Amino acid sequence: MKMESKRGGGRRSARLSNILWLVCGVVPLLVTTGCQTNPYTGRWQLMMMPMSQETQMGAQAYAEVKNDPKMKPSTDPREIEPVKRVAARVIEAAKRSKYSEMANQFEWEVTVIKDDKTMNAFALPGGKIAVYTGIFPVAKTEAGLAAVMGHEVVHALARHGGERMSQNTLAQTTLQAIGIALGVSGANPALSQAGMAALGVGAQVGVLLPFSRKHESEADYVGVLLAADAGYDPRESIQLWTRMGELSGGKSPSEFMSTHPSHETRIQQLEEWMAEAMPIYRSKPPAPNSELPQLH
Repeated sequence: MKMESKRGGGRRSARLSNILWLVCGVVPLLVTTGCQTNPYTGRWQLMMMPMSQETQMGAQAYAEVKNDPKMKPSTDPREIEPVKRVAARVIEAAKRSKYSEMANQFEWEVTVIKDDKTMNAFALPGGKIAVYTGIFPVAKTEAGLAAVMGHEVVHALARHGGERMSQNTLAQTTLQAIGIALGVSGANPALSQAGMAALGVGAQVGVLLPFSRKHESEADYVGVLLAADAGYDPRESIQLWTRMGELSGGKSPSEFMSTHPSHETRIQQLEEWMAEAMPIYRSKPPAPNSELPQLH
């Protein structure tokens, strides 16, 4: 009985050593071979997905949105023209930015979606942009819309989507390895499941969500610089998020458990970045800044 126990313990020890080798050896290898640095913030980014795959996924997602029978493209020139005018200026600013190589390779496309109840806009890898008319009341002006579009364009140029997918891949790989280790170490199944659940929550709160907030702040920062370079007053971004905060009625989730910074944090950061953005804006010819159309 003692001999069998020792052999069993030896097998478990060997298998556990293999799992630890996977976590401590392979995972760091993935991290060191798939990384890049953000040219504006110097932040290190895990990047395990090729840009070509990211662009393909962006094009596929954009096609699905456009082909959705519930999605109705706007046919009103009053809604389409200001969006395309702002998009053109922001895209040209992106082509002059530190993302110029990627921005010039993107095949840009802009769609205005007639949905007055959806306060949203997005830009997908490859340069596919969609703006919902529901964003008009909170953006108010073309400068406000430039703050929104600059933010979304940076998500695509900074490859935040690819980084999130890389983080998810790494987290799943690590958690699976630890789960196997728990399973072979003699822990009963219920305890293993509880341990995995705890690790999953830990990964979400301790790793993935903070990175998402960094993405949002990064997009705010670089986006406001792009808007300023496009000729739009960057101070409009502060007014935009002030209105966002008013519309939320204080019901947004706490910053710690949210993938977005709080409105207060956003406004504070934007105020700090004005020292950098305003000189850029003052050096450019001012862009048209008409009121966006009212919704009916």
